[in-house]
Amino acid sequence: MGLTGKGSWDLWIQEAVLKLESGIMFMPLKPMCLPNLGDIKEEEEETVAYRTEEAETVVAYRSEVDEDHEYETFQAIQPRDRASVRILVSETFFQRLLDGTGGELTYKNELEDMSKVSSKRFKKLLIFASNDFLGLSRHPAIAKATAKAAAEHGTGPRGSPLICGYTNYHIELESSLAKLKKKEDCLLCPTGFSANMALLVAIGSLAPLLCEGKKDEKIAIFSDELNHASIVDGLRLAERHGWVECFVYRHCDMSHLDQLLTNCEIKRKVVVTDSLFSMDGDFAPVVELVELRKKHGFLFVFDDAHGTFVWGKNGGGVAEEFDCEEDIDIFVGTLSKGAASLGGFIACSKNWKQFIQSRGRSFIFSAAAPVPLAAATYASVVVARKESWRRMEVRKRIQEFQALTGIPITSQILSIIVGSTEKTIKASQALLKSGIYVVPIPGPPVVPLNTGRFHFTDPMLNHS
Repeated sequence: MGLTGKGSWDLWIQEAVLKLESGIMFMPLKPMCLPNLGDIKEEEEETVAYRTEEAETVVAYRSEVDEDHEYETFQAIQPRDRASVRILVSETFFQRLLDGTGGELTYKNELEDMSKVSSKRFKKLLIFASNDFLGLSRHPAIAKATAKAAAEHGTGPRGSPLICGYTNYHIELESSLAKLKKKEDCLLCPTGFSANMALLVAIGSLAPLLCEGKKDEKIAIFSDELNHASIVDGLRLAERHGWVECFVYRHCDMSHLDQLLTNCEIKRKVVVTDSLFSMDGDFAPVVELVELRKKHGFLFVFDDAHGTFVWGKNGGGVAEEFDCEEDIDIFVGTLSKGAASLGGFIACSKNWKQFIQSRGRSFIFSAAAPVPLAAATYASVVVARKESWRRMEVRKRIQEFQALTGIPITSQILSIIVGSTEKTIKASQALLKSGIYVVPIPGPPVVPLNTGRFHFTDPMLNHS
């Protein structure tokens, strides 16, 4: 007699996890601790290499919105900044990584209260896998803004922005992001992933409203083949509703895109692309895309997740870097990278915002960010704008990394293809022995078979 109910599902899920592990497709959590600022300061005093001769300059910046709140900004790298690129992993987990067993399930005893464990049992590593591109995660102005909002409001009213979660803190943050992207308005979302999902589903829902039920009048959406998973999943969901037809063009191949656009008979067209591709670290050909927009008149959606705050004179992103902000119709972005916070946003016209907030289901059915998080992110926007030297440091690190390795790179993301899964893991172990933590991407489902690689991110902080 066969098993039924919970017993069957327990066996099925156990078998599925074992198959993931055997195929080296299981993605484990990585338990780690963060160093205290005091420990970093002691190392600064002991290590001449980390000393800086630059005089620390503190500038008080008064918020344009809150006249009673000051944000301190600095003109050089501080010890607290370097703390954001250092991590501690337990000796037992570190050894498992070296032994090649780090891809297995994390043992329960490795998730014990690490604050009670002696620091001598931890291995110190430099992290080259963080998305904290500007090193803002330890900035005192952001920490103070977070603490102040939490002390005054707790977590704030909890609910959807359409019900009770939309406060003055959220409105101020949206306004600052709209100004940064030079757009009329902005809509905050729980994550960058949900922002793309909300936007693409909303775009798909335009058709039945405008076409009065005529199924032949769809919306055509053209997507780069290496676009982020959030775009891919958003397109799949929009397509399932029956009003969207998707076309995938070869990576950054403008001739192929031009051909697809020319041959497409659907009147309403959309082109969506990453600005900076996370797996290869290359920029989208935005200038050429703008020329195609002039030729074909499509709606241009630009996912600037990896470019916002990092590129452009004011941190406006890749479009600002290439001086074509006015040619982008809709920006999508994340707040978990350059802003060192959490959340996503859609910068657009007021009409587009009103439409997305009414039709984007991943926005409608999600809670708004807690007030302290919104306050922290607003502080990040201010600091990132004022401390423009951080963007210059990113460029310096890129040049230094290229000089050191001889590998031509153009952004803060460096992808080094190693090959097979086994070679990738062995190379990762060699880097660990040198005190460098970088997560290997050995193969499927993230990258194709035998294209295992390292995904280096090189923030502005001085690793050298």
